[in-house]
Amino acid sequence: MTWNTADIPDQTGRLAVVTGANSGLGLVTATELARHGADVVLAVRNVAAGDDAARAIAAAVPGAKLRVRALDLAALASVRTFADRLAEETGQVDLLVNNAGLVLLGPRQTTSDGFELHLGTNMLGHFALTGLLLPLLGRGDAPRVVSLSSITHKTAHLDFDDLMVERGYRASPAYGASKLANTVFGIELDRRLRAAGSPVLSTLAHPGLSGTNLTPRAWEDRGRAGRWAARLGLLVTQSVEAGALPQLHAATATGVRGGQFFGPAGFREVRGRVTEVRASAEATDPAVGRRLWTTAEELTGMAYL
Repeated sequence: MTWNTADIPDQTGRLAVVTGANSGLGLVTATELARHGADVVLAVRNVAAGDDAARAIAAAVPGAKLRVRALDLAALASVRTFADRLAEETGQVDLLVNNAGLVLLGPRQTTSDGFELHLGTNMLGHFALTGLLLPLLGRGDAPRVVSLSSITHKTAHLDFDDLMVERGYRASPAYGASKLANTVFGIELDRRLRAAGSPVLSTLAHPGLSGTNLTPRAWEDRGRAGRWAARLGLLVTQSVEAGALPQLHAATATGVRGGQFFGPAGFREVRGRVTEVRASAEATDPAVGRRLWTTAEELTGMAYL
């Protein structure tokens, strides 16, 4: 049976935080959560774009409960400010969707804290955010954390001797490694939450190949050839609405267990109906999970669980 947005349970009374909610998968996710009654926090780097997204959601979902809050995952100070403000505004969080992602195929860049930009944004920022919000999640109603992976994680590798890719930088492998790190994080988070007896579930999802604005942005440093490559790439993707279904399933479906990973059921998980999928052997290796967790604690100064 095909799962779709009509199957999302009533979310009335639940507070959901969606990172990167101003466009693409995050915008679809935020819209559907609001449509089903959730109070949604749009956690965005660009507040003006977030305000535009909130207006679009409100037009599609009259009466939607929305808040736009600044969050730059590439700056740990911004992550802390966001978490502190949310704690002042609310007593609990019921759902955290770690959706925001960055892919750039140009030269190596770093975050304000000196981390390689893909790893710092896609994984380390979300690692810190999750830890800071964990007390609020612990008070939530059937709380969940959803970590967004990618099919690129399956061929990626984490080099702990050069995690910031300072030697022989190549953008595509760096992006893949960051999504592998995010997958390792979601799985290790599940292990630690279970061991702690926490009520919070950690689930994972990936969108296959979906037509988000990440594709054209990724190629913006490649000139005319890059623009053509982006257009051709979009021809083989599924819609962003279809791409968001796995993370909406991970976030809301009844019967979901901690550690479950959802993606498209089609060939090579590129597109298709939502199904449970398998992470790579490296992603599920407990030794890799422990090592990445310890490293993330050291890098972010955020120790939890």
